Amino acid sequence: MSAQVFLASRNAKKLAEMRRILAEHVPGVEVLGLDDVAPYDEPAETEPTFEGNARLKALAGLRATGLPSLADDSGLCVDALNGMPGVLSARWSGSAKDDDANNRLLLQQLADVPDDRRGAHFTCAVVFVQDDGAGGVEEIVVHGQMPGRIIHETRGDGGFGYDVLFVADRPRGDDRTSAELPPEEKDAISHRGKALREIAPRVAAAVSR
Repeated sequence: MSAQVFLASRNAKKLAEMRRILAEHVPGVEVLGLDDVAPYDEPAETEPTFEGNARLKALAGLRATGLPSLADDSGLCVDALNGMPGVLSARWSGSAKDDDANNRLLLQQLADVPDDRRGAHFTCAVVFVQDDGAGGVEEIVVHGQMPGRIIHETRGDGGFGYDVLFVADRPRGDDRTSAELPPEEKDAISHRGKALREIAPRVAAAVSR
């Protein structure tokens, strides 16, 4: 298959993660990121839901590149914070995409919260759009979640975002954070991994028509 798909992201680690998973299901497709195409005005993530923000980014990518386009929006939802940071995860500290500042603030906010109330989950929405050949847009939407908990200190040097604070629900005794997992092990259980494995065969079918 010789085709291109646009992924509306310039986060190198996220691109690598998405390409790795898509490659298992969509061999031969070239996945382009934001730095691989001509610059365009990226939309502000103003929607109140992950799906809404992912749709904004995917549609903007389709309009700008003309390529079938994928976008995701994901974040961390903490039980003790009533589901926040949620869609504000990347800018929770007020500084856009400052992982260290976001993690410090989250630890401060949970400083007095006991272990049995530190439940959380990562959630992700992935939206794929392409021209339907009749002047409209064909859209596919999938969701994924990874349940777990927030620990009391950062651990690990892999992953990105809140991975250094998050321990996913796994067999008892395995308390590695997402940042301590090998990429393929994280992909197998992550919210984004689940969503991408669900959408990848549908992307393959769409771009091969």
